[in-house]
Amino acid sequence: MLGACIGQVLLQAASRELSIYKLDLVGIQEVRWDKGGVVSAGDFNVFYGKERKNQLGTGLFVHHRIASAVTTVEILNDKVSYTVLRGRWCNFIVLNVYEPSEEKNYDSKDSF
Repeated sequence: MLGACIGQVLLQAASRELSIYKLDLVGIQEVRWDKGGVVSAGDFNVFYGKERKNQLGTGLFVHHRIASAVTTVEILNDKVSYTVLRGRWCNFIVLNVYEPSEEKNYDSKDSF
């Protein structure tokens, strides 16, 4: 219960920061929540998912202003997610990929 409350507080804080910078779509990594789903955070919907418990995970903050343009949100695995946005003349695909950081071991970077 406490973890869920802390998570909601952090989501609200992130939502406020994204609103200050007027960002409508933001990819996030290291989402360590179980399974996947959608939660509301201020002016944003947060889409998230992963396969392994307490490891990796990607997600997207999508502002309510562009929510009607979102046709697809797909969490492919714990390292890759994408969304498709309907545009006036063509659709846009936004890819979100978790890349291993510099301090990770060589095997994980090579497999990437």
